[in-house]
Amino acid sequence: MHRWSRLFIPTLREAPADAEVASHKFLLRSGYIRQLGAGIYSYLFLGQRSINKIVDIVRQEMDTIGQEFLLPTIHPAELWEESGRWTGMGQNMFRLQDRKGTWLCLGMTHEEVMTDLARKELRSYKQLPQIWYQIQTKFRDEPRPKAGLLRVRQFIMKDSYSFDIDAAGLDVSYTKHDQVYRNIFTRCGLSFVAVEADSGAMGGSQSQEFMVYTDAGEDLIVSCPNGDYAANLEKATSQLAPITELAPTGDGKPELVHTPGKASIADVAEFFQISPAQDIKTVAYMAEVRDGKKARWEPVVAFLRGDHSVNETKLAGLVKANELRPMVAEELEKYLSGPAGYLGPIGLKVAKSLHDGDVSVILDKSLEGRENMVAGANKLDYHFRNVTPGRDFTWTIAADIRNALEGEGCPVCGSPLKIGKAVEVGHIFKLGQRYTEGMGSRVLDPNGKEVIPTMGCYGIGIERILTASIEQNNDANGFWLPPAIAPFDVVVTITNASDQNLLAAGTGVAEALEAAGFDVLLDDRDERAGVKFKDADLVGIPYRINVGKKTAEGKVEMVTRGTASSEDIAIAEVANVMRVKTGR
Repeated sequence: MHRWSRLFIPTLREAPADAEVASHKFLLRSGYIRQLGAGIYSYLFLGQRSINKIVDIVRQEMDTIGQEFLLPTIHPAELWEESGRWTGMGQNMFRLQDRKGTWLCLGMTHEEVMTDLARKELRSYKQLPQIWYQIQTKFRDEPRPKAGLLRVRQFIMKDSYSFDIDAAGLDVSYTKHDQVYRNIFTRCGLSFVAVEADSGAMGGSQSQEFMVYTDAGEDLIVSCPNGDYAANLEKATSQLAPITELAPTGDGKPELVHTPGKASIADVAEFFQISPAQDIKTVAYMAEVRDGKKARWEPVVAFLRGDHSVNETKLAGLVKANELRPMVAEELEKYLSGPAGYLGPIGLKVAKSLHDGDVSVILDKSLEGRENMVAGANKLDYHFRNVTPGRDFTWTIAADIRNALEGEGCPVCGSPLKIGKAVEVGHIFKLGQRYTEGMGSRVLDPNGKEVIPTMGCYGIGIERILTASIEQNNDANGFWLPPAIAPFDVVVTITNASDQNLLAAGTGVAEALEAAGFDVLLDDRDERAGVKFKDADLVGIPYRINVGKKTAEGKVEMVTRGTASSEDIAIAEVANVMRVKTGR
């Protein structure tokens, strides 16, 4: 049992002005955290207790499928150079030199380190499968730390890595993690959704995010109200309603039309009296692609409907680009011979395949089969009409490169899709052989043949679980955490600690609860009852027992923080009532 009077719980009546989202405000006000620097936080007593409980749940569940390691946070540059990510990670990676001038980095993730262990230690299929995990500090040179613990430079992650002999084995490891993650988030009391996701810098063939809906989130989740589909906007697809094609004019061939000052999609649609969906939008990029350890910039032009926008994550993945940036005026003239606002597909020298030296033209699939559209003419103040894809211009690749929009059809059932903000709390990836092949990991199969193991990687943000829970469970007075991750199950509040009878009764209640296996905080401070009640509401403890005048009748008041409801219960029944409420 802990006594509040002896603890350091520095609550604040008001949040600092720079705290914007609920979790950031309440983590500071409740004394869970204090800021040391931009994106760098100290965890105080209450915060550390919650973090420890989350870690315990993660460890218990991960121990059912894997083995816990603890790997270094400082890595030799050579490992990251082998994988090609030393430069690929850009400025997100903290780099440093030792006194001898040797380059090192602070670990953002541990694929390279785990693969190095595997290539040195795993020799035979008999040693597979393996699932190795750790709970370790990670570092990211976040350019704009914000939202408290949601976007930081130092954070705690559970990361695990699977090694299997083949894709079928990887499927098993991936499925195991999927179930364990669902167990973890359920035990932590989160309301979450699993969605299709982009693999990003990790690479691989498949990935899935575990998301918690909140307005504080920076990810956008596209979901079907029937539960048939959910995906990160970076990955989401949708069904499109049929479009009425324009009637051809003249001989039906591309017709050059003078459109002075009509550079925007809206202006073009108004000029031609058409829908933006009947216009072809042109978006021109330079893409940084890698050839071995060398990087170069190549032209990439995307064509899509005028009412759609490019999903740059999809596009970058398709053309295997580390980075995309808009073309500048000189590049537009060089590769398209036209100015911004009047770019179009006709007359381009199109690459037959990616990276062959010409312009890589990517056609969004929504343009396949379309007819008689309007497009820029690559000439100032001119557009073409009667433009038909496939007849009047070609492309390198046709693919889904657009952002899905709210209200478009679910790709499974056709129901109107919804889009909402969410926070990522976990992510699982099928990496395949990206790291094992590049870093020379080999094992012998049952026939004695040397083969490349296949990998998966799986991450959980420990602090993300805490912040997501606060985002889901708060009101104007504070927040409440599920008992599994709250710093204490219950606070026993003595309304008048100077009254020896109340002090004795409150201490007895706290001792009885502790004997029953509950984490108990006894508020024995010499403060007014109102101050104590406000603090209890603020700091995330799910239950409060008020010990006051009703003790003369053998009763106390139990308050359930999440519902703001209360009930009088017999002192002798306190432990039993708590067992029922917490399901223990």
